[in-house]
Amino acid sequence: MELKQWLTTLSAELGTSDIRMDDNTVRTVLDLARDSAHEVERVAAPLTTFLVGIAVGRGATLGTASAAATALLLNDEAAD
Repeated sequence: MELKQWLTTLSAELGTSDIRMDDNTVRTVLDLARDSAHEVERVAAPLTTFLVGIAVGRGATLGTASAAATALLLNDEAAD
């Protein structure tokens, strides 16, 4: 199944069709997953994106929540 079709189908099943999965959203989430996988460990990618999703569900914007996670990753890198 192609990605856009998968996201549309999954959104319909989960009742989240009102959430726009545009190119910017997809890029932000994938960048966050990549950075957390490389800076922490591979399994951090889905767990980090899950926690950012929870924050967004509680009212944060995707940009703010992902920026906070990225800042933690960069601060941890600077401390090494």
